[in-house]
Amino acid sequence: MKMHFSIPDTQEFIDASGNAYIGYNIHINGLFHCTVRYKQLYSLHEQLAKDLDIFLPSFPPKRFFPLTTNQQEERRLALEKYIQAIGQNPEINKSGMLNGFLLNAQQETIGGQCNNEVMDIFLMNGCKITINVTTGDHSDNVLKKVYKHIRLPEQYYSYFALFILVQDEANGIRLLRKLQDFESPFITNKHLHIIGSKVMLGKNYWDIGYDLTLMTNAVAVNLLYVQAVAEVEREWIPVPDELKEQLIVLQKEEKKKEYLDIVRTAKYYGFIQFAPCFCDYPQPDSKVLVAIGRNQLNLRILSDGVTREEVFDVSRMRCWRITTLQNGPERGSEESDDFSLELSFEYLIAKNQLQWITITSEQAILMSVCLQAMIDELLLKNVGSDKTRVSKKVTNY
Repeated sequence: MKMHFSIPDTQEFIDASGNAYIGYNIHINGLFHCTVRYKQLYSLHEQLAKDLDIFLPSFPPKRFFPLTTNQQEERRLALEKYIQAIGQNPEINKSGMLNGFLLNAQQETIGGQCNNEVMDIFLMNGCKITINVTTGDHSDNVLKKVYKHIRLPEQYYSYFALFILVQDEANGIRLLRKLQDFESPFITNKHLHIIGSKVMLGKNYWDIGYDLTLMTNAVAVNLLYVQAVAEVEREWIPVPDELKEQLIVLQKEEKKKEYLDIVRTAKYYGFIQFAPCFCDYPQPDSKVLVAIGRNQLNLRILSDGVTREEVFDVSRMRCWRITTLQNGPERGSEESDDFSLELSFEYLIAKNQLQWITITSEQAILMSVCLQAMIDELLLKNVGSDKTRVSKKVTNY
């Protein structure tokens, strides 16, 4: 899965010798990850140049005199551009060196010590799995501990992943992002400073055909079932009343496979649902519900109590981009953030007619990551790669 890097701001620190230095705050996929010094990024650049036989983007040059305010801003932008470039390089990602650097940097940002901790991992129905971890355990290590606890066979490991979500006072759930191997799930969750944040175990694929592979194992079936029931109850998977009655009966009888067989026929099964947001399609400031799944981005347009749907196939998207904008007073937002995010995609709306469509949402980066992951999975399937053979790698840095 691709990483979306930004360095939106900096901090000034004093080292042990009393010298001031600048720390660069790295955000990944929309969340703060770590604070690093220029020399740490320069050391990573030198290590990549030494160990990998690839072309690297130029690194922002050293300066021998204190930087002016303008020069500090230029360096921040240049470092952001650099880390965005190396983060998109498949050879660097394959090597595990960037993951190792980011994992260590996250550890150093919170103090550097590796401690033993107890961590709760939740299922979508609120059930809790408690495991022992260290603050240095990256996501794959934590996942393996969860799998051993629930006795999931190794051939099914790659079909699930850890996610960060937020549960509000009204019991609503909002997905923040998938946890990856460049981070410690314990540190990421603890230092989010968001009330109601949890780490959840959930499905890690888009093609619902993979369900059939998992149906042969009782533990995997239970994970699919628990997630499906929770999504139906939260109306992330809308089902007609008569279908809902069938599902309630099967749920009471604990007929998990039969429940899954029916719910898999529902339109929004296999989709990720996003919080209400705004779109400039079909007209400016349309209030919409976005859902991504089954190689589609689906818009439910909410207008005067009537909902209409528009479907955008991923195969007809030429490209997309993320834009950060300063907030204006137009919508009277109660959010304290002074910026908003936009996902814009260029779509083949008709033969020989491309149109840019823009969604404004605080989950825009997650939407972008989902689209990319869907395409990556399609490409893997087209070249005949087996999900169970995709390896993960973290190199100590």
